[in-house]
Amino acid sequence: MAASTRMFRYVLFAFFGLTLLYFISTSSSLPKKKLSSAADLLRDQKSKWRPQQQPSADFDADGGLKSSWATGGTKDEQMKKAEKIEAEGAGARMNATFVTLARNRDVWDIARSIRQVEDRFNRNFNYDWVFLNDQPFDETFKRVTTSLISGKVRYGEIPNQHWSFPNFIDQDRAAEVRSEMKSKKIIYGDSISYRHMCRYESGFFYRHPIMLEYEWYWRVEPSVELFCDIQYDPFKFMADHNKKYSFVLSLYEYVDTIKTLWDSVKKFVKEHPEHISEDNSMAFLSDDGGETYNRCHFWSNFEIGSLDWLRSQAYSDFFDSLDHDGGFFYERWGDAPVHSIAASLLLRKDEIHFFDDIGYYHVPFTHCPTSEKVRTANKCHCNPKDNFDWKGYSCTSRYFDMMKMEKPQGYGRQKDKNH
Repeated sequence: MAASTRMFRYVLFAFFGLTLLYFISTSSSLPKKKLSSAADLLRDQKSKWRPQQQPSADFDADGGLKSSWATGGTKDEQMKKAEKIEAEGAGARMNATFVTLARNRDVWDIARSIRQVEDRFNRNFNYDWVFLNDQPFDETFKRVTTSLISGKVRYGEIPNQHWSFPNFIDQDRAAEVRSEMKSKKIIYGDSISYRHMCRYESGFFYRHPIMLEYEWYWRVEPSVELFCDIQYDPFKFMADHNKKYSFVLSLYEYVDTIKTLWDSVKKFVKEHPEHISEDNSMAFLSDDGGETYNRCHFWSNFEIGSLDWLRSQAYSDFFDSLDHDGGFFYERWGDAPVHSIAASLLLRKDEIHFFDDIGYYHVPFTHCPTSEKVRTANKCHCNPKDNFDWKGYSCTSRYFDMMKMEKPQGYGRQKDKNH
């Protein structure tokens, strides 16, 4: 009986052993899956990646974004929006670039601006960035800026003929003006380079060979700050809504720097009536139908605009007329009033846009969205008490009145006490 039991065990063990050997031998013939390395995973993710593209934005009556993606929405809504963005891919981006006029010594100030723009907007869109300088950029400037920017970075040198006195300028007369302005303590009154900069920004930056490759530009200067997330593409918004020029701050120009500017403008209007838009923004510039200039202008250190418009015959004739009158050197005409007057007269009112939701700072003025709804939706960190829009020296209220736009709730609390 004991022998029979042992024999049964031997048979049972043999059966299990043969079964185990069978499974081992058959599994060895199956394809083995190789474990992916970190490099393989990164390579795979890179092949799937597409720059994040936001849908075109619309705004509600309070200045907030209607898009649920921009304002949060449910998880399902966000997932559907994300899938749409992924499907659109990089091809939906505009032919656009940031553009900055800077010198090598500005490297750390512009680094601050780049970080602001990338964190608040461009890390999701990867737009190009063009830097222009009247001297070659050094390796430090290139290394620092390239390391911070998600898009392609390009460096251009300004031609000497665009950064020098034109042959129709009397340099002795120009020198006398600078000396007089210095004695009056007018800001940049004695600066030659500042005048070259204003003339270049007014009439030449968009003609640079690099810039000729683009249709839209966003001007960024050193040491600016963006207070709010920009959760859509402003370039695409401009194109989709037929806008040609935009701003976030407006104010009055120093009268001593533009004494004859309006005379030159009126001369141009008389000589080129074909360029003046019927539905223009003269009411923003003048309180008497164009007889005098009230000095209002859009602050051009922030502007998003159409390069095709700047390269148009209308704008070219406008700049050439003003340029030959000599006010960039015989006075101290700035690019801000030049761009603003051109946009206000040559474009229709509805082709100019106020980006209320883009919180912005350039010393010494702040644009902070008045609406708490807009600030919350876009994660703004600015103090609404610092908002310049409704102060006495701002022209933004004039713009709202001209456009018959309802001022945002709470604007009255931000006005100067004597206004």
